[in-house]
Amino acid sequence: MATKDISLQIGVTRLIETCIQMPESKHFFIAFLRLTKQFWSSNQRLKIRGSIFLLAILTVGQVVMAVLLTQWSAGLFNALEQHSMSGLLMQVGMLALLIVTDMALTGSHMVIKRNLMIYWRDWMTEHVFSRWMKAGRHYLISHLPGEHDNPDGRIAEDCRIATESAITLGHSLFYSILLLIGFTEVLWSRSGVVTLDLGFVQIPIYGHLVWVAIIYSALASCLGWWVSQPITRFTNAKQTAEANFRASLLEAHENSQAIALIHAETCERHQFHDLFRKIRTVWDLQTTAWRNVLLFSTGYGDLNIAFPILISAPRYILGKISLGTLMQSAQAFQQMTNALSWPVNTAGAVAEWRASVERILSLLQVLDNVDEEIARQDHWIQVRSGDRPVLAFRNLSIAKYDGPVLAQGINMEIGPGEHVLITGNTYTGAKLFRAIAGIRPWGSGVIELPSQGRLFFMPPRPHLPVGTLRNAICYPSSRRLFSQEQIEQALRLAGLEHLIDQLDQKENWVQTLARGEQQRLGMVRLLINRPQWIFLQEAFDSLDPEEEEHMLRLICEQLPDATLLTISHMPNNASFYSGRLAL
Repeated sequence: MATKDISLQIGVTRLIETCIQMPESKHFFIAFLRLTKQFWSSNQRLKIRGSIFLLAILTVGQVVMAVLLTQWSAGLFNALEQHSMSGLLMQVGMLALLIVTDMALTGSHMVIKRNLMIYWRDWMTEHVFSRWMKAGRHYLISHLPGEHDNPDGRIAEDCRIATESAITLGHSLFYSILLLIGFTEVLWSRSGVVTLDLGFVQIPIYGHLVWVAIIYSALASCLGWWVSQPITRFTNAKQTAEANFRASLLEAHENSQAIALIHAETCERHQFHDLFRKIRTVWDLQTTAWRNVLLFSTGYGDLNIAFPILISAPRYILGKISLGTLMQSAQAFQQMTNALSWPVNTAGAVAEWRASVERILSLLQVLDNVDEEIARQDHWIQVRSGDRPVLAFRNLSIAKYDGPVLAQGINMEIGPGEHVLITGNTYTGAKLFRAIAGIRPWGSGVIELPSQGRLFFMPPRPHLPVGTLRNAICYPSSRRLFSQEQIEQALRLAGLEHLIDQLDQKENWVQTLARGEQQRLGMVRLLINRPQWIFLQEAFDSLDPEEEEHMLRLICEQLPDATLLTISHMPNNASFYSGRLAL
């Protein structure tokens, strides 16, 4: 009881703040309903709507069972009061039937509710990551302002909370409404009429237990809100302190080599200690706040057991009601106060649910903004397929997303087999490559892609997904497209023959291989894919000049007809290039 009553108090402050912001709440619920409508209208709508209908029917059944149990309780105590053995045995038989029915209802309800949760989470997760992982949108939004940080957390965690909590909260609200309807009628009928004698006037009060339950719940909610106010503040402070501590540990892990080289372990330990001391400080403050909440919740829970019996006891002592009616009134009172306490009981869950939904909606809003901006043909670099086997730049300008122009007036045609060295500002050159790939549209002008041949981009470090080395090499294509002989030959040519025996070994290759080896794996990908248009962005900057020259000669030997555009800091390789593009 105490644990349940603690949850009744937590998060009330957030709920009050949320209710105050009515205009924002209105827009939030409209946006959420629009998103939800897509789920209800999805391809699985018949299964979804059927599950909702069954869930509602089972919830009604659970409320009916709760009412029947209070009636059974009344019958049991009446039989005890009358010393009726036959009545007691009849109540035992009824209890067995009620237990079996309640177990069946509860089990079926849990399965259907969890199925509905996973249906919704499955749809929501796919809806969000399909929009995020589309045509470079995941890269574009990282350079735009707006609420879109940590998209991985929004997709993995917030989608789960938004869907599971929505169903849990919606069901609990529906259940509480049904409880309120059912037990208000029971409590009203068992209350009778109580006359308030003021000496000069007598006032009849109908359904007095109902009014007492309402006042009792309101007072408990107000007191619980006052007691629980510090919890929200200290919980947020603790989460911030914990996040700072984890971030410091992660930063040290990612820079372990640099820390070891300069023997900075003592400094790092001091920093860890200071950050953890902040956790301890907030922990003590939170403990004090939790103690106060626990004191209130314990008292409230104990009172909640005795209070409905105490207020009905005088009528029983006076012989106006039976013992069964007394116990039924007490149980109905408790059920009604629980239903009235729904806003307070679920305040913390509502706040957490809303925060997750807002994070999802803000991510989708930024993606919508990107789509709208890209649709404006006069606002971005236009990348389109040409009718000739030529890569052409027409009055091309490259800019930052917030306006400043980095390069302008670029006009050039690059034909098949040419080798072009991009000089000047390599920072701008990297953005030119991204513009060609269609993932950096800021600027103006036209990029005409060649009508024939595949474009292949090699960044400074290739992405190597966790898994087998074979899959990492073939990524993003299927491993079935390349034979064992092709992969082994490419590994030997790239100087990685020592990895042949590890092709089917599962590792985190980014951490296992040195940066130079990772760049050589990029060469292996190039050799097995054999593209016609190659874009090298400092793809071999971790190799020494002789090794980089060897890689370039290898490309010329193995892919003599390929077009090559290169961004490089190595000036000794100028002889490989037939043209230059100065930025």
